[in-house]
Amino acid sequence: MAQRFVQLLDKIKTPKNLPSLPQILLKVTEICNSEARKIEDISQIIHKDAALCAKVMEMVGSTGYGRSKRVTHIDQALMILGPNAIKNIADSASAIQAFSKAKDISVFELKVFWKHALMCAVLSELIAKKTSYAAPDEAFLTGLLHDIGRLILRVNFPSQYADILNPLNDQGDLISAKDTHPGGAHCEVGAWLIKRWNFQSFMADAVLYHHEPENRIQDALPLVKIIYVANVLCPETNKAKAVKFGIANNIFGFEKAEIKKIIIQAEKVVSDAAKYLDIDIELLDISEETVSAKDHEKQEDLILKVKDAALLQGTLQNLLEAFDEDSILEVMQQGLNILFDVKDALFFLYETKRNLLLCKSAGPNKQHDLIHDVTIPFQEKKSLLVKSLLQGNFLDSFSDSTKDNPTIIDEQIIRFAQKDGILCLPMVAHEQYIGVIVLGIEAARVFHLYEKKKLLIMFAKQAALAMHANGLRQKQTTAIPPEHPEDTSPIVRKVVHEVNTPLSIIKSYLAILMRKLPEDGSVYDEIKIINEEVDRVSQIIRELSEGSKRAIQAGDALDLNVFLSDLISVYQDSLLMEPGIKAHLKLDPLLPSIMTDKNRMNQIFSNLIKNAAEAMPGGGNLYISTRFVSDDTDTAMNRPADSIPGHAEITVADDGPGIDDIVKSRLFEPYVTSKGAGHTGLGLSIVYQTVNELKGTLTCERCDKKGTSFKIVFPITHNQP
Repeated sequence: MAQRFVQLLDKIKTPKNLPSLPQILLKVTEICNSEARKIEDISQIIHKDAALCAKVMEMVGSTGYGRSKRVTHIDQALMILGPNAIKNIADSASAIQAFSKAKDISVFELKVFWKHALMCAVLSELIAKKTSYAAPDEAFLTGLLHDIGRLILRVNFPSQYADILNPLNDQGDLISAKDTHPGGAHCEVGAWLIKRWNFQSFMADAVLYHHEPENRIQDALPLVKIIYVANVLCPETNKAKAVKFGIANNIFGFEKAEIKKIIIQAEKVVSDAAKYLDIDIELLDISEETVSAKDHEKQEDLILKVKDAALLQGTLQNLLEAFDEDSILEVMQQGLNILFDVKDALFFLYETKRNLLLCKSAGPNKQHDLIHDVTIPFQEKKSLLVKSLLQGNFLDSFSDSTKDNPTIIDEQIIRFAQKDGILCLPMVAHEQYIGVIVLGIEAARVFHLYEKKKLLIMFAKQAALAMHANGLRQKQTTAIPPEHPEDTSPIVRKVVHEVNTPLSIIKSYLAILMRKLPEDGSVYDEIKIINEEVDRVSQIIRELSEGSKRAIQAGDALDLNVFLSDLISVYQDSLLMEPGIKAHLKLDPLLPSIMTDKNRMNQIFSNLIKNAAEAMPGGGNLYISTRFVSDDTDTAMNRPADSIPGHAEITVADDGPGIDDIVKSRLFEPYVTSKGAGHTGLGLSIVYQTVNELKGTLTCERCDKKGTSFKIVFPITHNQP
């Protein structure tokens, strides 16, 4: 690689600053923030935009996943990352575009680039299918990213590459590392980006060669040919139709009628995508002045949405830090004031036992003391507040359907608020009623608040989650275990029944797959492991339905050394490989087998290994050791020598960041975790309880900055084998 090109690459930043059309960012953000978000819906947007695709693939590549797996489809990448990571990508892309230099790239440029990239992607997929290429999804993704180098150069070198996003500009096609121009070809830059993702694919080659002379493509691999011809057939490519058709015929033997049919199909797909995303592409071949006022409005909408999200994030952080109901309500009041300029709000919380809404005031507002503890029975279904919560809808007293027949209680609340009317926001969390936020507003402000309806709903959802979490904390402190395991609620029994149905289907399909595979193959072994884990889930579900106290299953003698070796081999690929964690086993050959419940042991050590892996997202070392200790008096177990000739000692340690003193003091309590959002804090409490049930002990030996170490001790009695 030429030194000049190496110097250019050193100046290029990661794809994080690559811009997308505001219409796309608004759409994907809307779906990501939806309660019913699905990977398929998110994929439908992301796989139509080269910049977002590049960001997703970059993130997957940075995990090291591509070194062991072939990722050639955007859906694969999205499944690896999960919806939360995708939402972070969309949010950060929106923020960067709203406030960085990337927004200086015109909407017209982005529309031209977007249309050409998607057209090439669709053409690539159609050609791949027509030529029986084994991976049409890979062809689509490569076609979508074939010009990503143009976008990278435009963002990072705006003056040198001012016109590069227009595919009609032949100069952009001819720039190469051999030229005296201050840079490298967009083909080479795009190939460099894709190659660093370490995917097992010829995608980078296809991007690198898509502007080569035709005679060099004749003997290339299929993917290179597909992308080359797809790019040539794009309407934006500056070549005569006869030349385009000739190239397609020379490389693939396509007749003119076949080529026209493929192009018409692709244009229909691109047109439908543009309509779905509200992107006007009809006049792109005229001039930049054709960009509609709607495009500018979308850009302004994106900026406003990002600003609102930034303000909302601050409020959400305060909600997470609030420690009781009163402080949560106070944060909610402040958030409504800051975000929506609403100074008058009432909070009606739902009480399950009394089946009513109870009004609570927030902060030291003496005016609200009058209405504090006012109740509205849930039987008053004509009340706007009860309707709002029952329907889960954003309701107000100004609409034609509600203003003519208000209930007396609604009229009283409106008069108390000293406003023209009220707006009700339902609070629901995990399908449980939490309450209603009631905003007192003037008639002139109704339209303004409806413009921010989505943000208001998001605020109400987050507030509901904060209240729900606080309720769980309060219940946990006063929880009393049931006296009778058979007192399982009907809801639990229903959940158990519903979960068992898909588990049975999964078991059936696994059985079919296992019959189709040779028993000595690695895939067969992996499916067998999945099958065993499904059995374990089924067992846990059954125990849940039978009550809170699970019976100990003695089972057969368990060789702990073999058991731990097998467990590490299972987790090596699925949990340890991607973050770069090395497992070290030091197993005592003198350790005898023990009679125990294998499922419980699986639960104990799976939780400990998972905890250690999550503590080392950037890689590290996991140490597991076993030791047989034979003493006259087992002081560790505090039992007489005649019943315990010795014990098995297992240590699970890591060299992660350790655990702080506050968490360490309550380490084995439920809901205590050092990992932040997304973690329940139940893992270690379950391990602690399960070890005790198996007559063992669990201690945390080290929790400092050098890592964490847990020691588990199990008794070995005379009747052990």
